[in-house]
Amino acid sequence: MKYNRSAGILLHPTSLPGKYGIGELGSEAINFINFMHNSGQKLWQVFPLGPTGYGDSPYQSFSTFAGNPYLISLEKLYEEDLLSKTELKKMPHSDPHKIDFGSIYENKLKVLRVAYENMKKSGKSILDECNDFCDKNKDWLEDYALFMAVKNYHKGIHWKDWDKEIAFRENDAVSKWKKMLFDEVGFQKFLQFKFSVHWNTVRDYANEKGIQIIGDLPIFVAYDSSDVWANKSLFTVDEKGNQETVAGVPPDYFSKTGQLWGNPLYRWNEMEKDNFAWWQLRFQKMYDLVDIVRIDHFRGLEAFWEVPGDAETAIDGRWVKAPGQKLFETFKKTFGDVKVLAEDLGVITPEVEELRDSFNLPGMKILQFAFGKNGDKNFLPHNHIKNCCVYTGSHDNDTTKGFFDAERKNNSDVFEATQKYLNFYGDDICTALINEAYKSVADIVIIPMQDVLNLGTDARMNFPGKLGGNWAWRFSWDQVPGELSERYKKMIEKYNR
Repeated sequence: MKYNRSAGILLHPTSLPGKYGIGELGSEAINFINFMHNSGQKLWQVFPLGPTGYGDSPYQSFSTFAGNPYLISLEKLYEEDLLSKTELKKMPHSDPHKIDFGSIYENKLKVLRVAYENMKKSGKSILDECNDFCDKNKDWLEDYALFMAVKNYHKGIHWKDWDKEIAFRENDAVSKWKKMLFDEVGFQKFLQFKFSVHWNTVRDYANEKGIQIIGDLPIFVAYDSSDVWANKSLFTVDEKGNQETVAGVPPDYFSKTGQLWGNPLYRWNEMEKDNFAWWQLRFQKMYDLVDIVRIDHFRGLEAFWEVPGDAETAIDGRWVKAPGQKLFETFKKTFGDVKVLAEDLGVITPEVEELRDSFNLPGMKILQFAFGKNGDKNFLPHNHIKNCCVYTGSHDNDTTKGFFDAERKNNSDVFEATQKYLNFYGDDICTALINEAYKSVADIVIIPMQDVLNLGTDARMNFPGKLGGNWAWRFSWDQVPGELSERYKKMIEKYNR
């Protein structure tokens, strides 16, 4: 797939401004799109949009198909006569720069339940719209809505610890529990309906402004998800629901024991039997939501690190081949030239590069990783190729300002090497690096919003391995300088993006 020379911003919708504690798909999303348009941006990259659970990570979702109810716009529900001002006032005041996920869980879902009850009492048209959405999405929605209803009934515990009959879908358990939890199942379907309506409004507006949305597809799904619960034969879980093997990465420079992710792996042999039907449905749903799909941990489609399910670390794993070539050939037959970006960081072999390049997929270059004696020289701007996507940093790194502040404080060679390379000796090295990214021959450049705003470590999105406090950053418009859009538009024009 050929990409035009362009630029964009990485910002998850939860990080948008707003007065209800978390970014939503309402007027502030439209304001952000206007800001991007005025800045000459053509791409908006987001994290996975699925519903999150413990840890709040968008990369560990209860479903690969569903949307996050936290993103539903309360102001739009008010405009749709599904909420009153009295209900909106029940949302507590919040920190404009940090999400309190506990408070959102306690308060926003209560308000959304009121909206659901109001929909049931409302006119026939919205009920018909909801029923039509449910019918069109029944391939995944029936399982997901029941999964969430049963999970709530069991106080949120893992599906393998539910009542045995529904945990393992024995006999007529599915129909029995659907009847027993009829209203809760309906509520979960309502949440997905409203997410879809609000998201489509935002996406359509972005497209009207000439902005394409890049979605994010985690290569593996969460163990505690409707995906695994409803399709156990496709994943490496045994008859008792225990994991036989799990995903991770091998020991490396950063970790002597590797990383144990804990996601179940795919039974690829089973998936091939129906021509990867589950994966095709997954990709179709992604393209219903976004314009371009970024595949996280792309290398796992060529080979993945398989770890025994009872292992305490990732040391005792092994590389196992995956049918990535067959999978992408199937995608090409179904979807044509797929619009995909490959997250090709980490242990990348010639075989992974061959899979990426055989389908002409752009890989990633991270400028924070490029400099100093231990830097990856492939990420240095003079080594970039056209068919790639360059970032200053990613969501798993410190902000660029925070990164270089730390390197300078630690007297490492990275800060000095970057200064020499950029021939820049001022204080604002973040802006200088963004300029270098725009200058690159890379077809695509994406800058995290934290770097656009030149924010420090306090604005970091995620710290891998750290429990709690991740994914909570938000920006506010008072952090956006008045001349910022014009400055970026000039860079767009200067570097023909």
